[in-house]
Amino acid sequence: MAAVKPLAFILLIVGGVNWGLWGVAQFDLVATIFGGNTTMLARVVYSLVGLAAILLAVTKFSTGTNLRGAIASS
Repeated sequence: MAAVKPLAFILLIVGGVNWGLWGVAQFDLVATIFGGNTTMLARVVYSLVGLAAILLAVTKFSTGTNLRGAIASS
């Protein structure tokens, strides 16, 4: 699990940058790199970003920290 969390964090950053680019310029970096947003590789990246977000959210809140404390400590 120690090696998974840094990878999940990197994927979360990739997803955040991709959403930021989409919001500002309607540019999908993942789709551009992998040849469209419906290609298998792009869908794998989108899925991994989503799983990384879930993993980090679950591990953050499973440590006994309530929501208010988790937001304040971020």
